[in-house]
Amino acid sequence: MSAAPLPPLTEIPADLVAVEDYLRRAPLHLPAATWAWLDGGAADETTLAANLAAWRALELWPRAFARVAGGHTRVELFGDALAHPFVLAPVASQTLLHPDGEAATLLAAGVMGGAAVVASQSAVPLEILAARAHGPLWLQLYWQGRRDTTRIQVRRAEAAGCRALVLTADAPVAGVRNRAQRAGFVMPAAGGAAPVLPALTEAQSLVFDGYMAIAPDWDDIAWLADESRIPLLIKGILHPDDARRALDAGAAGIVVSNHGGRALDGAPSSVAALPGVVEAVGGRIPVLADGGIRRGADALKARALGADAVLIGRPYACALAVAGALGVAHLLRLLREELEIAMALTGHATLAEAGMHALRRS
Repeated sequence: MSAAPLPPLTEIPADLVAVEDYLRRAPLHLPAATWAWLDGGAADETTLAANLAAWRALELWPRAFARVAGGHTRVELFGDALAHPFVLAPVASQTLLHPDGEAATLLAAGVMGGAAVVASQSAVPLEILAARAHGPLWLQLYWQGRRDTTRIQVRRAEAAGCRALVLTADAPVAGVRNRAQRAGFVMPAAGGAAPVLPALTEAQSLVFDGYMAIAPDWDDIAWLADESRIPLLIKGILHPDDARRALDAGAAGIVVSNHGGRALDGAPSSVAALPGVVEAVGGRIPVLADGGIRRGADALKARALGADAVLIGRPYACALAVAGALGVAHLLRLLREELEIAMALTGHATLAEAGMHALRRS
């Protein structure tokens, strides 16, 4: 029989000095099935592993005697000035991780001068979170099966004061999450509206005749971009052709993502896909990247490849499980400090200065 999960910490111990330390400690504070859901990926988890390995394989060029005094990590996204480029990605049902759930996450994001994306499957209603938010709030959106029901979610986000919509493109059907299945994890009902599947016969496919029958197409994306009064980002773009189509459809931003390795196992890492998407977009809209970010230096590597900012998911979710809002804020501080050090040692006073010259190319 496994030991009962430890309660969240109320202060940060001296041995929590990096993302990896939170990842190591989080399983002690969570039921085994919840940890399997949080930490696991799709199928054999090859894409999950590739995300991590790809960032580590990139080498930064140290530069000597560079003048970087007065530098900073600030970025601007959709009219908001952020203290750093680490945006908190949507993670569903965060009360599974800590009693304060999303409220703790948003408190930490705002205190540290950053933005956060609320999952449509948030355990806390959007309106309550928006009233408590201390910084820019974005809403992650799943297509609701029809334009009229999707419009309701858009209007809800606008009324709550959200600064952007983030439409998930890479998971019209959930990936095969074998680790979570083996652990017996079941996602509880959450506050987000779920699309209604069509009635199916036993001879029909839940994937092709169910989920994919209500999935959006590019005409729907163009409608959504036109319908929304706030910027629409498309999250889950890997192919350059899809990046171009998103741009043509009116997207205000793109997130290069493979859903953290939780959708299609065998998909390329975000690092592998990022340069092609950046080239396809050609600087016309911001490009963000997620998947495998574990160090502050990874944000500099992402910027060198053309990303304007990065999203983190598992790292802050683990920090939330370990120490609530205090843990998330501490994690963001660690990442920002690591980024500052990486910038200083590579001769970059601002992220805008970083380009491919920051990376050693074999």
